[in-house]
Amino acid sequence: MTEWLAFDWRSLFSFEVSPIEILLRGSVMYLSLFALLRAVLKRETGSTDISDLLVVVLIADAAQNGMAGQYRSLPDGLLLVGTILFWSHALNWLGYHFPALQQWVHAAPLPLVRDGEMLRRNMRHELITADELHSLLRQQGVEDLAQVKVASMESNGVLSVIRREGDDEPSSHPRRRGPR
Repeated sequence: MTEWLAFDWRSLFSFEVSPIEILLRGSVMYLSLFALLRAVLKRETGSTDISDLLVVVLIADAAQNGMAGQYRSLPDGLLLVGTILFWSHALNWLGYHFPALQQWVHAAPLPLVRDGEMLRRNMRHELITADELHSLLRQQGVEDLAQVKVASMESNGVLSVIRREGDDEPSSHPRRRGPR
């Protein structure tokens, strides 16, 4: 019983790693992964924003390090989690207040169909085949490309469809892109 009470409380609540190093590592990892995921995973995220996905993954890892003993103190793990949350909020705040950054933080919709014509260059950019596009359009209740004024891949991976005027049949709400 006395073994359970003989615990090093001081090491539990003191920093083992320099707080500056933790802030720097957390900042570099978050910003690097954000840039990579922003460039690569737009169409794969479904309705989860890339920064949301990144925060969940990094916080899970950072919290695991703090809880499982990779860091021996709670402040090390908590500071890393705080750094990740800071960058998530800071990028959203900067994007809101500075429109030029907004385009980098949240990508503009990429048109895949315009006036009933597939935009093959944009489809190649998103690695979407004609069959996949037709499948996504069918999920929106669109049977023929001629019905489409604009269909765009949104920054969250959802295909949005604007029908041509005169085609009053409403499409269902945007659906997430399913797994390949």
